[in-house]
Amino acid sequence: MTKRQAGEGRGARLDAEMVIRTALEVLEEKGLDALSTRAVADRLGVRMNTVLWHVKTKAWMLELMADALIGEIPLDGLPDSWDERVRELARRYYGVLLAHRDGAALVVGTNAPEPHTLRFANTLVGGLLDGGLDEREAAWTAWTIVYFALGLAQEEQAAAHQRLEGRLADAVSGAAHPALHRALVHLGPDSFGERFEFGLSRILARP
Repeated sequence: MTKRQAGEGRGARLDAEMVIRTALEVLEEKGLDALSTRAVADRLGVRMNTVLWHVKTKAWMLELMADALIGEIPLDGLPDSWDERVRELARRYYGVLLAHRDGAALVVGTNAPEPHTLRFANTLVGGLLDGGLDEREAAWTAWTIVYFALGLAQEEQAAAHQRLEGRLADAVSGAAHPALHRALVHLGPDSFGERFEFGLSRILARP
């Protein structure tokens, strides 16, 4: 029996959860650019159509992967006070994005109304509602937190693979960019955590 034939035999026992788990393994090893349904099929030892039978399209596979990442965020042990609860949820969200190779890039490209994502969003919006925000303020503040975390995490993960600090310092001129030149020391790759806390405090500041 060939390897592919053996894989096809295993494919009958495949389910979407196994496909997504394998896809996350491929993501960790090769990165988002190398992720494809064919790469997942090769890892499983099955035909690509077998993978697609479970996840339908690559786009839906990415959404299910993003939801699986969000599912790693624990929603227990949260502070009682609404503002500390929201801060802790944001920190856990940010941490999960950073815990996976290209985690932020994966999630930012999806819009997954899947169980884990909806559960996290419900908890986040619920905390903001408990803080006295009306429904629109709570919804839009939750989106602001998510977009902020995604953007900063994506930048941090890119900085981990590139020498962005040196490139920025070389590009910024005191004569051409005086304001940016003055602030440059605060934009280094070692300040992401502080920037996250600063931005989160600004988002949650009440008038």
